[in-house]
Amino acid sequence: MRTDIFARLDREPEPPKIVAPRMSRHRAALFGGTLAFYLAIVFAVLVTSWLVALDWKVMLFRPYQQWPELHAFLDYYVVLGQRGPTAVMVACWLGWRSWRQHTLRPLLVLGTSLLLLNVTVGAVKLGLGRLGPHYATQIGSAEMFAGGDIFPSGHTANAVVTWGILAYLATTPRARRYLSAVSATVSLGVGLTTVYIGTHWLSDVVLGWAAGLLILLALPWFEPLIARAESWIFDVREQWRARRRAVRQVRAPGVVPQPVLLPQSIAAEGAALAAGTGTPAAHPHLATGARARAHHAPTVCPERPQPAQAGPMTGG
Repeated sequence: MRTDIFARLDREPEPPKIVAPRMSRHRAALFGGTLAFYLAIVFAVLVTSWLVALDWKVMLFRPYQQWPELHAFLDYYVVLGQRGPTAVMVACWLGWRSWRQHTLRPLLVLGTSLLLLNVTVGAVKLGLGRLGPHYATQIGSAEMFAGGDIFPSGHTANAVVTWGILAYLATTPRARRYLSAVSATVSLGVGLTTVYIGTHWLSDVVLGWAAGLLILLALPWFEPLIARAESWIFDVREQWRARRRAVRQVRAPGVVPQPVLLPQSIAAEGAALAAGTGTPAAHPHLATGARARAHHAPTVCPERPQPAQAGPMTGG
């Protein structure tokens, strides 16, 4: 007997009615506040404020030397912020959801968020060019515009976006709350792990959290584009299926279909040919049918005349 757990793994008979999130006033206010916080962090680092001094204090504290027993575990934990492994894991889950719900929206939302992440975070990284703690050249310096690429933290921003997508696509408020807590915990741990290992400044991590949150908050603006892309992909799929069905229905070249002759037609054809009034050239299919029947007709041998029986001989 099947349980409810396995029954929920089956594909739904019809696509469910999924309402995409809209850019509400509350979400717009959160986006504006996060953007202001993002710009404030960048400005604080550019002017070498107290935030840069805090970066140096944390770096010189060297957490990886204070708690070396955590290093082995955190080396694996930080993988939860790497774009390749996390994207594959989340894409597998969302691919199953797309198949089950007859929709491409989960995968398209993931692709859109990763594209926004690469463009926005990558552009800021290369534009500011900050060096990491291991490559710092002057104590107390912000190490900006020196050819680096660690500000903001890509691991942190990727953890926020990749795991936050699960909460964004949740279909129930309860699941959304649980997944939001899980994604926040994972992204917080990934960011602090990069500080522990020494690959990022603390301000890199804070800016990475803000960058990932900005992408999640901005996704409702891209929902109409995602809906149009999904509709276009489904239209292309139906056209491709229609062409495949048409190709399968085409008969093999060189094969001419033969008409089916009814018994009345066969009898009329035979009578016409026997009387000499039928013209095979006028009805090639009739002639073909007659020849075929003549070829397959059984051969009847003429009967031999039976010898006359002799009467009983009488003795003389």
